[in-house]
Amino acid sequence: MKKDIEIPRMQDVGVAVVSEVNEEGLNEWNVYLINLKKEQLKGVLVSSRGYGEINNDIRKTSELRHFLDEVNPKSFMKIEPIIEDVFMLNNEYWVSFFLEEKMYDKKFIFLPETIREENLIRIPLIDKMGVMIL
Repeated sequence: MKKDIEIPRMQDVGVAVVSEVNEEGLNEWNVYLINLKKEQLKGVLVSSRGYGEINNDIRKTSELRHFLDEVNPKSFMKIEPIIEDVFMLNNEYWVSFFLEEKMYDKKFIFLPETIREENLIRIPLIDKMGVMIL
């Protein structure tokens, strides 16, 4: 029965959109998976997509899927670059992984206009400015 299914709660894993300067000295944005746990994450699958409305026009991006074999404890891995043009959309990252023989999953959604200068914080482990959801 449905009540017998245990759904573990994901904690200490987050997604961050980070502002960085590339090799050419230009500002760019990248999305990272952050593992604040003391355990390694295995079989990590991240599905990303953008959707919403711009000037009364429904928009959506392509859905991308990324597989990260392992994410070490207290570490981070780059998922993908992101362009500022999609900051006015909902940017969704659905993260699934295995930990201690259990599967965890959670949707992280950056709402429109939340990725902006006044919301930037110093992202743990990466030590750069960005916006993070735990």
